[in-house]
Amino acid sequence: MSLKFHWFLPTNGGDGRHVVGGGHGLAPGASGRPADVAYLTQVARAAEDNGFEAALTPTGAWCEDAWLSTAMLSQTSTRLKFLVAFRPGVVAPFLAAQMAGTFQNLSEGRLLLNVVTGGESHEQRMYSDYLDKDGRYQRCDEFLEIVRRLWAGETVDFHGEHLSVDAAKLGQIPDPAPDIYFGGSSPAAGIVAAKHADVYLTWGEPPAAVAEKIAWIRKLAAEQGRGPEHRPIRFGIRMHTITRDTAEEAWAEAGRLLAGISPEAIAKVQAGLRLSESEGQRRMLDLHGGSTDNLEIYPNVWAGVGLVRGGAGTALVGSHEQVADRIAEYAALGIEEFVLSAYPHLEGAYWFGEGVLPILAERGLWKDERPRRRHSTTVPFAAAGITLR
Repeated sequence: MSLKFHWFLPTNGGDGRHVVGGGHGLAPGASGRPADVAYLTQVARAAEDNGFEAALTPTGAWCEDAWLSTAMLSQTSTRLKFLVAFRPGVVAPFLAAQMAGTFQNLSEGRLLLNVVTGGESHEQRMYSDYLDKDGRYQRCDEFLEIVRRLWAGETVDFHGEHLSVDAAKLGQIPDPAPDIYFGGSSPAAGIVAAKHADVYLTWGEPPAAVAEKIAWIRKLAAEQGRGPEHRPIRFGIRMHTITRDTAEEAWAEAGRLLAGISPEAIAKVQAGLRLSESEGQRRMLDLHGGSTDNLEIYPNVWAGVGLVRGGAGTALVGSHEQVADRIAEYAALGIEEFVLSAYPHLEGAYWFGEGVLPILAERGLWKDERPRRRHSTTVPFAAAGITLR
């Protein structure tokens, strides 16, 4: 088995040497590096140069539009795929299918899609979406059925409770159809994921909790007729990373990030996140309870990021060997894809790519798919007969 590793594009307020907050309706915190094309290009190129397959771009009122951002970055990078997060309630299913087809065909197959139903009703209303949470999942189910049938080249007549199309036929069929990534911890989310997702994504929880989620989704998928022989569902995890040459260095960096978070900021962000309708967000908050005590919730798994950031709130912290060990442990549970990030994202791509990926390659858990590079072995001044001492 070769694991897949993806990185993150910080379009949610920029990047910096401290935790940039935001997410789930919260305004992002201060950052030192803007989310402009020049900097995001550096992050994208660092990701592809270090062996990552794709980069996740978030969606929401608090970040740049994912479709437009990644379309621009597809022209300033070469191989990196883009895991574009989007909300099915914002775009009509035919238009979304058409956009995906255009992106996939013009980028030569570099599109993946992360479907986000929208966890916060107050934010959804900014997009003129007034359905409640259960209604959003029902609509998402209809949306994905229409989109998949369009990608298959069908002429689609569909009349559901929320969405309808007549004689819809797509001219821009994506080749190949992009994989659908889908997350969610509520019962309604599980049903939609089991029916439609190619990859079920979970935020980083201790291995036992992740194992329970995998078993839950596998059971639901089997009930949908999706066993090992019929489009089996895969599993991925979303976490941050703090990996260094030694464990002491890594935990010192975690301490530095924590020292940059004030008690006032924690209290304010936690109060906002407690209003979230997301079951996954509730599970993230329960890992630390708003306290800076006992943040290592499992060996090398740190919940400090979630004190001021919505969404993914845990990080793998340790030496390169220790982080590789934890990845192997999650892989043994059934996790095949890892969507990772760091602060800052540019340097973090090199810490992980140069530190952890070679260890995983040695263990047979990752295969380097990068084109082989030609390295010069020329000794300076050798042609002139000069010997350096």
